[in-house]
Amino acid sequence: MSGATASYPSSVPVGVDPSRASIARVYDAALNGKDNYEIDRQVLAQVRTVAPQVNDLAWANRDFLIRSCRFLAMQVGIEQFLDLGSGLPTAENTHQVVQRVSPEARVVYVDNDPVVLAHGRALLEENELTHLVEADIFDPQQVLGNELVHRELDFTRPIALFQVGTLHHYLGDDTAELMRTYVDALPSGSYVSIAHFFDPETEELSELARQMEDKFVHSPMGSGRFRTRAEIEAMFPGLEMVEPGLVLCDDWWPDGPRMQPLNPVRRCIVGGVGRKP
Repeated sequence: MSGATASYPSSVPVGVDPSRASIARVYDAALNGKDNYEIDRQVLAQVRTVAPQVNDLAWANRDFLIRSCRFLAMQVGIEQFLDLGSGLPTAENTHQVVQRVSPEARVVYVDNDPVVLAHGRALLEENELTHLVEADIFDPQQVLGNELVHRELDFTRPIALFQVGTLHHYLGDDTAELMRTYVDALPSGSYVSIAHFFDPETEELSELARQMEDKFVHSPMGSGRFRTRAEIEAMFPGLEMVEPGLVLCDDWWPDGPRMQPLNPVRRCIVGGVGRKP
């Protein structure tokens, strides 16, 4: 869930500098992990002043990732996964979910956070089917041109590509073009799974989304865009959306009936899965 770092004038990488927040560590803190610093927790505290349930953004994102992994491995039979912005190891990582369903599934994680890379490589030392690549997920050519990516994944067979909880940390206005480069490189029958902070474009929730965005962007992390439905739909160029389409993360094939209403924060993150014809 990282893969991006805020731009700061320092020679020390964000991932190993305790004076600067890292996207991966902020997510870890939101998920009640232990691999984070006070500066990362400060980001959440800052957003919490306008959105007390801010941690639910991370939980909705994580739950969507798990369900989409399970769907693609179990229902579709995908056996190759390219997870962009892997983030810090937590329970139920992509490779754990899909390899439980299909033990021969191959997973390539991509990230550029030094702490993520160190943790990930230690975690994956004994897993021959799962690898971690150091690259900038917002530079598709860098990822797609990586030798290890092509060694481990067969681009003549369907691949599942994940941008789950990542693209809202890209502050440019060319996310659709960025994703088109990825989609164009995928073979027919491949799938793309995206979760993204969402501006619902209703008076009450748009105000909340704008307030959260302002706190995220002006925090030590420096990123967190809440985009509209049209902007997020454009990130699935030429893809056929799997039912129910682009919906709130909690509404994408939930594990059971909803017993409690969603709080406003959970209404500000959406997810969807698209198939390349």
